[in-house]
Amino acid sequence: MARFDGKTIVLTGGGGGIGSATCKRFAAEGGKVAIFDLNLDAAKKTAGEIVAAGGVAEAFQCDIVDRASVDAAVAAAEAKLGPISVLVNNAGWDIFKPFVKTEPTDWAKIIAINLTGALNMHHAILPGMVARKYGRIVNVASDAARVGSSGEAVYAACKGGLVAFSKTLAREHARHGITVNAVCPGPTATAMLDDVAATAASPEKLIEAFTRAIPLGRLGQPDDLAGAIAFMASDDAGFVTGQVLSVSGGLTMNG
Repeated sequence: MARFDGKTIVLTGGGGGIGSATCKRFAAEGGKVAIFDLNLDAAKKTAGEIVAAGGVAEAFQCDIVDRASVDAAVAAAEAKLGPISVLVNNAGWDIFKPFVKTEPTDWAKIIAINLTGALNMHHAILPGMVARKYGRIVNVASDAARVGSSGEAVYAACKGGLVAFSKTLAREHARHGITVNAVCPGPTATAMLDDVAATAASPEKLIEAFTRAIPLGRLGQPDDLAGAIAFMASDDAGFVTGQVLSVSGGLTMNG
């Protein structure tokens, strides 16, 4: 029996690099995957690849910043695939600038996508998990939350908030059979990293610096995260809650 047989998984940002790889991992292990993304075409592409490989997936357009959009997408996913057992908050966005060169409009967008959006998703899905006395939540944070990252002050603050939020919910909902954990990627070869690097003075030098800093000598790949996220969402991690796992090639080490 596959680890996610019969389980419905919602994953935000499912059309992107880490999101798409993780959706495919869940589907390969028997899950029914609800792919949430603001970019519906990207979500449909991931869903199509999963279905072509024999899996079960549906694409849903969702703006996680808009609570009405979240509620509509959650209702549609449950109507199509059944009650949600697993939530993965993966959607994110960032810019790369020293804090003093950012503007309040930058802060508002970063906070809305990286923190408020995750709050919306939890608030919409947790009540059902509580009622069913079962749930697995994995929040994709960042090593920036654990050690800081120059040029990403507000993003790091949001991801740090998400880590603290995860630990608090883990305490609040342990009695309901719900686990809540955070996975923290280090620099990972995705379109988001390319976009962030493009805002730096020298994108090539930034990527080179990230790579040199990683003891394993390479950037992370989306599949590196997919396995860790799937583990935390599985019953193999049923006695793991309130924890933070870095997947960073050794960039950060903290015991």
